Amino acid sequence: MNFNWLELLINVPAVLIAITVHEFFHAYAAVKMGDRTPELHGRLSLNPLNHLDPIGTIMLILFRFGWAKPVPINPYNFKDYKKGTVIVSLAGPLSNLGLAFVSSLLRRLIAPFGLGYLDLFIQTLIFINIALAIFNLIPIPPLDGSRVLYAFAPESLQDVIERIEPYGFVIILALVVMGGFGGWLGNMNEAVLRAIL
Repeated sequence: MNFNWLELLINVPAVLIAITVHEFFHAYAAVKMGDRTPELHGRLSLNPLNHLDPIGTIMLILFRFGWAKPVPINPYNFKDYKKGTVIVSLAGPLSNLGLAFVSSLLRRLIAPFGLGYLDLFIQTLIFINIALAIFNLIPIPPLDGSRVLYAFAPESLQDVIERIEPYGFVIILALVVMGGFGGWLGNMNEAVLRAIL
């Protein structure tokens, strides 16, 4: 495999920032909702090493499909179970969208100066954050979107979500490998990028 080392050097810090922000805000929201489990496990942190899954990070850098270590959460500690579940689930993807938006504003500020590699890094950071947010909002367990859906779903649909959860990762991987899922995600990502760049 031929590596583009410049692309790799730009992708690695962008991925680390996106993953760290995503997982930190899951942890932060959980603590605010009354569950100290993430704090007790060292996940209320902006240190990327506390959040990385080695294989998932390599996959994300090389193939733009990967994962971090899930933040341990006990929703039964939330002051309000449903509200806490929704807020914690949305905190990660929304933090990525927020970071993408702030990064796009920063890019507009530096654009007149033509700071080549810095501009390329910011574009990459925007792309990865949007992709991570959109991907995690898909309602397939164990993705964040499935937690939001579960909170509002009738009991019959909750049973379906619970039954497919053990196979969720395999379903997602199969959809990505087949290509249609990745194409849909890419099209959505491109649409959001056009709106903010």
